[in-house]
Amino acid sequence: MYKNFKMTDIQKAQTDERVRDFLSMEACANVSSYHKSYPQYTSTPLVELKETAAHFGLKNVFVKDESYRFGLNAFKVLGASYAMGVYLAEKLGLPLEKLSYEALTSQEAKEKLGDMTFITTTDGNHGRGLAWTAQQLGYKSIVKMPKGSAQERLDNIRACGSDAEITDMNYDDAVRHCNELAQKHGYVMVQDTAWEGYTQIPKDIMRGYATMAFEAIEQLGDTVPTHVFLQAGVGSMAGAVAGLLANHYGDKKPMIVIVEPNKADCIYRTAEAKDGKLHFVTGDMDTIMAGLACGEPNQIGWDVLTETAEYAVSAPDWVAARGMRVLGNPVGQDRKIISGESGAATFGFVSTVMEREELKELREQLKLDENSVVLCFSTEGDTDRKNYLDTVWDGKDSSYNG
Repeated sequence: MYKNFKMTDIQKAQTDERVRDFLSMEACANVSSYHKSYPQYTSTPLVELKETAAHFGLKNVFVKDESYRFGLNAFKVLGASYAMGVYLAEKLGLPLEKLSYEALTSQEAKEKLGDMTFITTTDGNHGRGLAWTAQQLGYKSIVKMPKGSAQERLDNIRACGSDAEITDMNYDDAVRHCNELAQKHGYVMVQDTAWEGYTQIPKDIMRGYATMAFEAIEQLGDTVPTHVFLQAGVGSMAGAVAGLLANHYGDKKPMIVIVEPNKADCIYRTAEAKDGKLHFVTGDMDTIMAGLACGEPNQIGWDVLTETAEYAVSAPDWVAARGMRVLGNPVGQDRKIISGESGAATFGFVSTVMEREELKELREQLKLDENSVVLCFSTEGDTDRKNYLDTVWDGKDSSYNG
């Protein structure tokens, strides 16, 4: 559509069965209770950027700041911890409504479960969340990272006691490698990408992610957003949040827009094809949005998005870089947000569309104006601090070409 942007509508699924029902408010309330049982739990801030919103011609902007999540600087621990908790609860015969940190760490539970090793692939945040949870619950973890992953993220995972390494594979190949290791050695694979025969844990991870949307709904109170912008890698987080918001708001559901890096835009390509099949991105996927550098959509997440989302956007790296700078330097007295490259992608897109006259047609198609209340999720802080400083201090990936 534009030199640096592509947008397509997401065709609505024609079915009487609602895929998103597993993301009901009741189910997600139970998930939230599990997260609250951890001693480190606090609800992350929902930051109101009212002056910044006015600057861009919007009524209001809210950003959920996940850099405060469990002291891990990213939201991903929500999914890993819940999926691991459900797996352990099933081994214990523990009803999910009684699932808690205390129950999982009791002497009785430890004696019954014995030793266990969890394994996953990550660019950083998910693996750190899994390693941290394994450490908290007293289990081992193995984490494989795709080539190009940041050393700082690897070090943070190892600091949680994990056997972690950066491989020479891309993300999707590393996932397949971990699955082979799990099958060979009896490890427990915890991945938010679903495939045939592997759907329950990805669903539980999505339920875990929904906690941040559950919190946001409570924090918004009577305020109903008109637009929600969600970044996507495999689409699990986007599907989780979109599903819960659609279930909660019903007829008042906000417009939901998915934003991806144009070097890893598998959701966009799947939406654009409109043929009922998943479409993959292969190769290195060299984007600064490392957390979104995934080439194969999660079928479950995609199915939820076909029920709930209106548009998918493919955007260049400089959009995320712009989002990092704007959130770190908001207008007036608005509270600044330290947002990493994947966390800032959506607000970077919103701010660009509202400010560039040549994007007026896109702005009008999205119905963004002075009556719009926008909700974004900054899913990570400066988890790669060198890259963060290179971007916000030295202008890395700042070019704009219309």
